[in-house]
Amino acid sequence: MARTRAIVITGNGTNCEMEAAHACKLGGFDETVVAHIAELLAGEIRLDDFHFLNLTGGFLDGDDLGSAKAQANRLRYARVDELEEHLLDQLLRFINDGKLVLGVCNGFQLMVKMGMLPGFDGDHLSQRTTLTFNDCGRFQDRWTYLKLDPASPSVFTQGIAKGIYLPMRHGEGKFLCDSEATLERIEQEHLAVLKYSGPDYAQPTMEFPENPNGAQNAIAGLCDQSGRIMGLMPHPEAFVHYTQHPRWTREELPEEGDGLILFRNAAEYARKNLL
Repeated sequence: MARTRAIVITGNGTNCEMEAAHACKLGGFDETVVAHIAELLAGEIRLDDFHFLNLTGGFLDGDDLGSAKAQANRLRYARVDELEEHLLDQLLRFINDGKLVLGVCNGFQLMVKMGMLPGFDGDHLSQRTTLTFNDCGRFQDRWTYLKLDPASPSVFTQGIAKGIYLPMRHGEGKFLCDSEATLERIEQEHLAVLKYSGPDYAQPTMEFPENPNGAQNAIAGLCDQSGRIMGLMPHPEAFVHYTQHPRWTREELPEEGDGLILFRNAAEYARKNLL
């Protein structure tokens, strides 16, 4: 019987791989593999064997070249000699085969700097956006309310009513576009899946600290036109159970945390469309 398989890439400074793997398991994936980037580069593990790729949070390469830039270059240019191909060949094949990619925090930074998002017209290699230093000038560690665009094509956010409540922790989370044309197209095509808001999820906000980084148009999460490729700065894998909520001892909460639905949607999509 075919099994749904998720892969979580680790190494070079990631620090959320175990949480992401646990979220995939709770979400319904039959198998989740935590793989070091070196295993992929050695050809010991191949992306072709999986349905869902997780690019997790952390401090890739110490952010010495800017957040996730070194890993973006590694994925784009590194060669897998045993397979006589570049790792990029596997990644593009993964995307073109209709599979799922979720990048969180450092993983989102990686995706935009590689050009994977917004991925206009299937072009996942042209950088049009970035994530840069927070307007406040310092690292932020807080919980955020995220308003959902109900017209978004995102596979991951199906079934969310108004928004979700997730933790974030970053120093470079300010979303910026390379031009007004890029921003306008993102908005017109409803690719800005999640935006920072107040607790009523009524309107996006540019006010600090609800918008913790000054992101353009309050954008916290972005997907491509297919809805299968998505990145966001807040951490869904860090809120999959009520005990992870900051007020879990003082409020009556559902057992499942708000972030779990992203992984459950991914597992359901994989089971229905990729097996």
